[in-house]
Amino acid sequence: MLSLIQRVTAASVTVDDAVVGAIGPGLLALVAVEPGDGEAQFQRMAQRLLGYRVFADEAGKMNRSLADTGGGLLLVSQFTLAADTKSGMRPSFTTAAPPAEAERGFNRLVEICRESHSPGVETGQFGAHMVISLVNDGPVTFLLRP
Repeated sequence: MLSLIQRVTAASVTVDDAVVGAIGPGLLALVAVEPGDGEAQFQRMAQRLLGYRVFADEAGKMNRSLADTGGGLLLVSQFTLAADTKSGMRPSFTTAAPPAEAERGFNRLVEICRESHSPGVETGQFGAHMVISLVNDGPVTFLLRP
């Protein structure tokens, strides 16, 4: 499982000209499920998404987490993040979980995050062509593994 997180002042996901998920200040997380990911990975990734310290404290240091700030979390499934790009000029997606497995895993991650983060968790639409708009704050971007 991989999550590319970006600290944002706002982010939204549109499918067929309709906004399906939107947040104000918080984190946008592009999430890829890999073959064999299970409950331990989903639990750990949720813990990292909500606890990773990327927000400034009073001294301007990144010492505050999403859980500390109460910001929004926008989770977007993105299988291309798990692509194997080591050789050639075209990505291979054999390192991404098959669609049914990925959807189950992504939905479980969303469920865990919603149980733990009452300020709100929004999502894109699994398997859809999504248009993502964001205002990256910093920019601050990290690749997380469980």
